[in-house]
Amino acid sequence: MTLTQIKIFLATAEIGNLTQAAKHIGVTQSAASSSISALEELYQIKLFKRVGRSIVLSEEGKQFLPAARHFFESSEIAKKSLIEIGGKAVGNLQMSASQTIANYWLPPVLAKFQTINPDAKLNITMSNTAGVENSILNGSAEIGFVEGEITSEQLLVTDVDDDQPVLVAAEKLFTALNQNYNDTDIKNLPWVVREVGSGTRRLLEYYMNSRQIEWDEVNIALELPSNEAVRQAVESGAGITLLSEYVVSSSVKSGLLKLIPVELPVRKFRLITHRNRKFSNVSQAFIEMLTSKNLEMT
Repeated sequence: MTLTQIKIFLATAEIGNLTQAAKHIGVTQSAASSSISALEELYQIKLFKRVGRSIVLSEEGKQFLPAARHFFESSEIAKKSLIEIGGKAVGNLQMSASQTIANYWLPPVLAKFQTINPDAKLNITMSNTAGVENSILNGSAEIGFVEGEITSEQLLVTDVDDDQPVLVAAEKLFTALNQNYNDTDIKNLPWVVREVGSGTRRLLEYYMNSRQIEWDEVNIALELPSNEAVRQAVESGAGITLLSEYVVSSSVKSGLLKLIPVELPVRKFRLITHRNRKFSNVSQAFIEMLTSKNLEMT
């Protein structure tokens, strides 16, 4: 009895169609049929019976099913053990990242890690900074990435990269500004902003606060739930905005947006983890890659 035979048996039992099961496993229909026949002949039992156009487990097949599942699960555990002994990461890693990071910074990092650790499965959910923080606190994600401030003392924060925020406007509005604006002009301009809880929104709030401008004095033209929606609204002339250079770089290069010459401090992309939770094999490998000195994307 081989692992391939067990995989074909389990797939056929689940799908109820030998041809589809063979396709799922990655073998030909004839190979799958021969595999099932070989098992039945070896042990002198009938594992399946035909019902209409489907095949279902026979009584003997139903009795064998739990043992087959145990056999397969044990083989996966053994495989995982060998991979770990060989120094590779294996298993699932659930991550949560804020929009700027998830859409622009993280993809090449994930690709690099996957190349090194092909048996690791990476699952990413996207939220704003507050949502990412909550996902780490409630355990729905092991690793989080944010560009905003973290409030919980239960979380460990590690800086992993820099991000340059910029002010941008469409050309018509940019020309109307004439580069002679003051703080009064800034707050009275139509602003397109992210929702409450996003790191980008918090950064704009800090920017206004640094100029002694109260948030309720700011002329908010639109409040939108994503960087892409904000960028497109600004490209259409709805107002000005503050976004990551990652988000607007292609629009600036194409001329759809103009950079407003205002000096803004560099902010940090941050890795967040829970102080009191043990890292899995995959998360440990991922963190080591991030915090190493050679995280250069190739």
